[in-house]
Parts: sequence; structure tokens; C-alpha cells
Amino acid sequence: MASMRDIKRRKSSIQSTQQITKAMKLVSTVKLQKAKLHAEATDPYFNHMYQTVTSILAKSGNINHPYLRSGASDKIAVVVITSNRGLAGGYNANVTKLITNNQELLPKDKVEVYCIGSKGRETLDRYGYTIKEDHSAIMEAPSYEDAAAVCARVLDAFTRGEIGEIYLAYTHFKNTVVHVPQLMKLLPVEFSDEEIAAADDKLIMNYEPNVEEALDLIIPKYVTSIFYGALVEALASENGARMQAMDSATSNAEDMISDLSLKYNRARQGSITQELTEIIAGAEAIS
Repeated sequence: MASMRDIKRRKSSIQSTQQITKAMKLVSTVKLQKAKLHAEATDPYFNHMYQTVTSILAKSGNINHPYLRSGASDKIAVVVITSNRGLAGGYNANVTKLITNNQELLPKDKVEVYCIGSKGRETLDRYGYTIKEDHSAIMEAPSYEDAAAVCARVLDAFTRGEIGEIYLAYTHFKNTVVHVPQLMKLLPVEFSDEEIAAADDKLIMNYEPNVEEALDLIIPKYVTSIFYGALVEALASENGARMQAMDSATSNAEDMISDLSLKYNRARQGSITQELTEIIAGAEAIS
């Protein structure tokens, strides 16, 4: 059994850790409120952008455009959005698992990773994936300009034929406690059966001056908008996950402190009982 000194030392250590986790929870809560408001404010725009562009393309019939067909290369670009810091529960692991556990769709030897967040980069590098580019600094304060710059590089590789498909792996912010990791195909643009069925009864879309010039402008803005929306949602999800993780850590520390306090009191009680026994035994020996 541990001595009273050991128990007291361990209790003091856990109390110090609890103060840290409590402070981190408060910081994450403040950051979450700001990120949540931003995500909720931008979500309608990006959802509408996605629905509008997919609806336009679904009504356009068979269009032969580079953005609407797979490239000649068998390489697959995956933009992975994680965090730069840990202590967020399974937030980062859940995103990287979308890639590492999906070898049929994303074979390791075909994937080129564009990392947004150092934790995802470290994990995928350890698993042997090719890290094409690292833009982790973006996660400190995501902006539309940063999203546009990264998208421009990925789209340039796509149009040059260096990659044949583009995917996005991020965490969708549903609410404060629910964050859903998602893998989304950005290019070539694909439509669901429901979108195709809905488009059958519509008129064919006409473009001015021509379809190539129109799509050259629409698709990059569409991809950038989706990517920026994912950055905003990922930031909110990260802070929500960290707040939950620190809340759980604080609660666990409280349970451990209570358990150690009970053990300390029992050890102290046993020590007092032993001293009393020794005193009584000594008194009886003298008499």
C-alpha cells in the first residue's frame, strides 16, 4: 500500500493537472463560441453555393470539360484538414482514418496529401503517405484568401494533368457536441442519383458566352467556397472537441482526487490506530 506521503504527492500532482485542463476548457469554450458563430453565419452561403452549382451542372447535359471528367493521371490529391495541436480527443484521428481505412478508394501509393494542420501531416507521414504540400499555418486564422491560394495550387495540378481526382477530408460541425468526419469528392464534379433525377424534368442550361469560359470561372469559385466552408467548420469542430476532452479530463481528475483523498484518510486512520495500539501495548507492559 502507498504511503501517506506518496498519496499526498500524487494528489497534489493531479490537482495541478486539473487546474491546467480546467483553464484549457475555458479557453476552448471562448474560442468555440467565436468559431461557432462564424460557422453558422457562413454555412448557409456555402450550402447554397454547393446546391446551386451542382444543380446547374446536373441540368447542363453532357458537357466535355476538364473539371467534369477524371484526369489522365491516376494520382489522387487529398486535402486533409486537422489541427496544429493535440488534446482534442479523437478529432484528428477520426479525420486521418478516413484515408488510412479507405485503401480501396484511396490507395496509399496513389495519394498525394495537401495538409492543413500539423497533426494530420505527422500521422499520415508516419503511415508512409506522400505529403505533397503543408499549409498548416492556415489553421491559426483561416481566411478566404488562404483557401483560394491553396485551391489554386491544387486546381493547377489538376488542370496540368498531374492529378486525376481531388478529395477533401475534414470535420463537419453539426453542433457543439456532434462533429462528423467527412470525405468529399471535389473534382471531377459528380452528382447523386437524386440530383440527376431532379434535373431530368428541367430545361437544359444555356451558357453565355460559352460553356468553357463559364465553367472556368464557376468551378474554381465553387471549389474554393467549399474548401473555405470546410476550414471554418473544422476550426469550430476542433475547439468543440477540445472543450469536451478537457471537460472529461477535469471530471476524471476530480474522481481521482476523491479516490486519493479516501485512500489518504484511510491510511491516516490506520496510522493513528497503529500508534494508539502501540501506546496501549507499551502502557500495559509497564504496568
